[in-house]
Amino acid sequence: MKPPVCVLHTDGTNCDVETAWAFEKCAGAPRLVHVNELRSGSQKLADFGVLVIPGGFSYGDDVHSGKILAVELTSFLREALADFVARGRPVLGICNGFQVLVRTGLLPYARIGAISAALMANDSGRFECRWIRMRVEGDSIFTRGLVGRTVTYQVAHGEGKFYAPRPVLEDLEAAGQVVFRYVDRDGAPTTAYPDNPNGSLNAIAGITDPSGLVLGLMPHPERFVETTHHPNWRRGLSGEPDGLALFTNAVRYAREM
Repeated sequence: MKPPVCVLHTDGTNCDVETAWAFEKCAGAPRLVHVNELRSGSQKLADFGVLVIPGGFSYGDDVHSGKILAVELTSFLREALADFVARGRPVLGICNGFQVLVRTGLLPYARIGAISAALMANDSGRFECRWIRMRVEGDSIFTRGLVGRTVTYQVAHGEGKFYAPRPVLEDLEAAGQVVFRYVDRDGAPTTAYPDNPNGSLNAIAGITDPSGLVLGLMPHPERFVETTHHPNWRRGLSGEPDGLALFTNAVRYAREM
């Protein structure tokens, strides 16, 4: 049976269809669900095996990136979100979705309403849209079989600098919650531009909550699930596209629950 995947969207979301296709390609059953459908009760989060908040600019990123959607979720869907996570169901936030998860408090500590980190304006002072390298470091349900690999994803954001107070950074490092880290051509973590596109502290590109079931990352895995998505696809790229495994792992986990 294909596990149902809730691909949440609202005004300004623009990567929902691509994200849904990535899950469909991996034998999931994605459904585009508007946040108003969850608020009205016409769709119930409990009926899904995976929740995904895709990229884009929810509500135009007014006030702060991801803030309005985060307030909406914590104000009207707090209990449904808490129950979803408590049941051990995976949550994935990509780019704007990562910003939303941090603003809800689901990342980094799965404490809804308690904000412990932020995604700030890029140090470059501009929107960054290009391919970057990351090293997979943390073992989670999304990254099984990937730890130690260097992967190539695309970034497309203006507010992607991961920031947290030093004690929080130390906690994340000690607990192994840093899953993706920006690296240079030699595979070494870097805070230097352009290999680190935003100036993220500790070169952090993606983190999980302590359980490893909630993942947020700024780069876009859904933009590399077909070989032809990569600009160098004619130069003999081999193996599975780097973004596909995240979706495959999430679907497999949901199916086995």
